[in-house]
Amino acid sequence: MSGEGLRARKRRETLQRITDAGMRLFIARGYAETRVDDIAEAAGISRRTFFHYFESKDDILLSLQSGIGAMLSQALRDTPAGLRPLDAVRAAVIAVSATIPPADMIAIDRLMRASPAVQARKQASYVAQEQALLAVLRERWPMPEREAGLRLVAMLAVGAMRLALEALSREDGKRPLVVLLNEAFDALQAEV
Repeated sequence: MSGEGLRARKRRETLQRITDAGMRLFIARGYAETRVDDIAEAAGISRRTFFHYFESKDDILLSLQSGIGAMLSQALRDTPAGLRPLDAVRAAVIAVSATIPPADMIAIDRLMRASPAVQARKQASYVAQEQALLAVLRERWPMPEREAGLRLVAMLAVGAMRLALEALSREDGKRPLVVLLNEAFDALQAEV
């Protein structure tokens, strides 16, 4: 990352080390069986340092989810001009999903489902993803009379993503996420 200072780089690297260690342990031992002390030790940091980066082990899982909104926003900005809003969002969702290994998505989804507290906070992250998409949709289509339609596009796109991810997990990755996303968006477009 050019222009990044030493302090920022070290912080980013430590954050990534903690996240990676937490995910490895969650997958190997289970979410409930993994303690903050285990994650700190695996990341080569102190317990106190862990809490400088995350409030709880839940936040490790949620940090993975929260980054999706920024990725979707950038992918939406990168879609070609001339697409309808729903088609642009569909292209962005598929582009982002193609960058995340399906096995990782399934593992993360199952870990999140294992904790009621994380599951509840995951629902809130969907609202954040809708808002991130809506902000970019407003940039591209700034006409006030389109506001309600653009909000619906953002909400329905996140709903299509959720359905596709649920199917991916339920089917244990038998079909690629891109296929499931296309099915969800096709079903949506058939109804509008």
